[in-house]
Amino acid sequence: MTYLDRTIDAELDELLPHLAAVALDGPKGVGKTETAGRRVSHTFSLDNPDQRKIVAADFDLQALPEGGVLFDEWQHLPQVWDSVRRQVDAGAPPGRFLLTGSATPVDAAGTHSGAGRIISLRMRPMGLHERGLVEPTVSFTDLLYGSEGGPDIGYAGSHAKIGGSSSFSIVEYAQAIASSGFPGIAPLPPRLQQVQLDSYLLRIIDRDLPDRDVEVRRPETLRRWLAAYAAASSTTASYSSILDATTGGDGYQPSKDTTIRYRDHLQQLWLLDPIPGWTSFRNPLKRVSQAPKHQLADPALALRLLDLSATDLLNGRGAHMFGPLLESLAALGVRVLAQATQARTFHLRTHGGDHEVDLVVEGQGGALLGIEVKLAAGIDDRDVRHLHWFKEQMRDDVSDLVILTTGSQAYRRADGVAVVPLVLLGA
Repeated sequence: MTYLDRTIDAELDELLPHLAAVALDGPKGVGKTETAGRRVSHTFSLDNPDQRKIVAADFDLQALPEGGVLFDEWQHLPQVWDSVRRQVDAGAPPGRFLLTGSATPVDAAGTHSGAGRIISLRMRPMGLHERGLVEPTVSFTDLLYGSEGGPDIGYAGSHAKIGGSSSFSIVEYAQAIASSGFPGIAPLPPRLQQVQLDSYLLRIIDRDLPDRDVEVRRPETLRRWLAAYAAASSTTASYSSILDATTGGDGYQPSKDTTIRYRDHLQQLWLLDPIPGWTSFRNPLKRVSQAPKHQLADPALALRLLDLSATDLLNGRGAHMFGPLLESLAALGVRVLAQATQARTFHLRTHGGDHEVDLVVEGQGGALLGIEVKLAAGIDDRDVRHLHWFKEQMRDDVSDLVILTTGSQAYRRADGVAVVPLVLLGA
């Protein structure tokens, strides 16, 4: 299978010549091992008991071969984190260690944070711009920092060049949601994609959670809770309402404590990837909700949990989820791009929902990028009203305003808002 360049590759290329240890965190199947393995000479797979014993016997890592070393699935031997940290303190050379993990350790007590020694990067499934479908024409970095700006020199306002066109159709957007951003699943035929995604979810319930000493007495109930969470994708629905939606035909509803435990562990497995609410300490907005916006690691997982297909998104059966899952797809790509520019991604919603901005990206120096996601190809004045409100509140901190659409042409409106087909947004 051909390796597709990932946005995080550029981050690693920048960091590894200067850092002795870098950790890649993220859900299983996102390509951490493949990406990290291309940069080392030796790999120890710590989910393999035999290899785990070898590393455990060399607690101080004195017998390691020369060159870069990857500890894959390091959470299976949490002590290796502190061992690497000590090696860094002892003067390990740049690029010596890479660690990949699909979960936080079950018992993290005594595991040093690694702050200042081990830099952690989040690796997510492939955003649309990483899938090699269309050559992007609009730079996310320029939108956030200006065409003359950057994380180190500040942003220059709305100077990003907006242009380009694509024939990427609404059908192809539905297929992009369904095919997933997992590199081992995306190239498969649709039927096999569904089988693999179902297997992925089953493995979480039947193996990964029990491996973390989480007793799942009613697997069907956990699946119902996950389906209710998927139905709440791209919303701030309360956890109590998600719990209410979990009640099955048998009338059984899990306890609140049970679902909180599930939620916490699923986040530690990186399966749930909620977007936090945004606030500004420099210009506090009144009545801003702090509730997270619900997202799964990949919108394809949400689609499978709801027993929907790409075709269903285009007809009456699943049309109600097309908009929310398109936003999920957009959020995935934006978060990948934002991390590469030293930025963080939030959402903004006032209490009562009077104003909301789908995604707020906060970059270095306080640069703010407001993003709305619209399923429609055409955009009118009503679609941009929340973005203009955001600009009025935050004034000069806002570097640009963007609407991501399913249209064919990237352009800038007379009011300054950039309208960009999602598939044309790249680094």
